[in-house]
Amino acid sequence: MELTTVDLRAWLDEDVGDGDLTSHAVITAGTRCSASLLLKEPGVVYGLGLVEAVFRELDPDCGFEPSVADGDLLDPRELAQVEGDARAILAGERLALNLLGSLSGIATLTRHYVDAVEGTSAVILDTRKTTPGLRALEKRAVRAGGGANHRLGLYDAILIKDNHLRLVGGIRPAVARASAAASRVPVEVECETLAEVGEALEAGADRILLDNMPVPRLVDAVALVAGRATLEASGGVTLDTVRAIAQTGVDFISIGALTHSARSLDVSLEVIA
Repeated sequence: MELTTVDLRAWLDEDVGDGDLTSHAVITAGTRCSASLLLKEPGVVYGLGLVEAVFRELDPDCGFEPSVADGDLLDPRELAQVEGDARAILAGERLALNLLGSLSGIATLTRHYVDAVEGTSAVILDTRKTTPGLRALEKRAVRAGGGANHRLGLYDAILIKDNHLRLVGGIRPAVARASAAASRVPVEVECETLAEVGEALEAGADRILLDNMPVPRLVDAVALVAGRATLEASGGVTLDTVRAIAQTGVDFISIGALTHSARSLDVSLEVIA
């Protein structure tokens, strides 16, 4: 999702509607001001370009001067200064902060997981458990935090899950059909038991998703596969458990919480002149 495809106007209309009653009542038209964008707690920042785009949507002549870059891990500090029409800045304040706080929260949580598996070969992945309409931005935030994207949608990867298996009669026919239909796309299949892992290997799966397996079973799965397919651990992963999972030797660890449970980072905007 490029900034040019983000529907900032629709997002602003949700908040501003026919106009900011408070600012129009108390601030004289044409008043200009400067404001400071502040990070109030440590974290990884992501979304500064969106913040700038919000203010420029309301005041094309506004100035925006960032002092940091997206992806920076920072202690509390000033992130940028914005200068322009005072009514416009106050009208865009909440949308800008909502976007910056939410995306920075995702980047920060991702960095915690990435740091937790440092020294292992495991790659931290996101999932499709994203906010409707914001997936591309949230997945960019994951990358800013050091993680990697799994699949962007149903259209760019094959992942055969339990409901697919129930409908087609099991792993073998599902993998065979997927391989025949999309020969250039790797085929991944979800497995809950070691027997299913063995069946997926025999069927020729390229990647196996080890669903909600405890650490000892993950160890057994890694030994069984022995490099013949890449392995992804998923399900119930937390910061307390992720390192032990990574140390089993799996290639990837996918974590829905990166996008569906990240707490927004504390950011604010303060008028300084």
